Amino acid sequence: MTVQAESPGSSAETTRARIRELIISGDFAPGSRLRERELSQSLDVSRVPVREALQQLEAEGFIDTSPRRGATVKQITLRDVNELFDVRLSLEVLAARLAAQAAARGEPSLHLRLVMDRAEEATRQQDEAQIPLLNTALHAEIVSMGGNTLLEYSMKPLLGRMQWLFTLTGHRDPQVQCAEHLSLCQAIYDGKAELAAALAFAHVELGRAPSLQRLAGHLPEG
Repeated sequence: MTVQAESPGSSAETTRARIRELIISGDFAPGSRLRERELSQSLDVSRVPVREALQQLEAEGFIDTSPRRGATVKQITLRDVNELFDVRLSLEVLAARLAAQAAARGEPSLHLRLVMDRAEEATRQQDEAQIPLLNTALHAEIVSMGGNTLLEYSMKPLLGRMQWLFTLTGHRDPQVQCAEHLSLCQAIYDGKAELAAALAFAHVELGRAPSLQRLAGHLPEG
């Protein structure tokens, strides 16, 4: 595995993002030990931002720490996946409703349209690397458009886990997901709050069963 060098003054936020990317991509597999010294050398940063990054990643649910083993990549379970869908059903429905209400008040939806366009193009090109990234960005933009700072704060740690899930379940037909996203975004653009909320609920719930079925042979029950 090759990691591009970065200056020793890199922030903990940048270091966190890079370690998280390596976890999501599978370069750091579940159960792998994450040693501060090795991470510091491979990422070319000091141990201070690495230590801070690991603390943040533990809070976000990407790693576990114990006195005996130190930091290890979390073994995601089927229970974790199911619980993530439960939380998404509440927060993403609210996010869609708020975004549509904002559009109805005349708030611009340009950023959401741009992300949707990029996600649609990635789907058309069958870009397996970009699809989960842009799908996550789309959900983040819907949250942002609603303008509720507490919701944004609550969703921020979940978005990384959603990207992890989207990567794990990359088998799911991206055309279907893209069509669902297009319908959801159109309801938001039109300012139809309850329709957007219903479509968000359906989108999340329709993804639950195929995701759990796909992961059943690969993840422990939890």
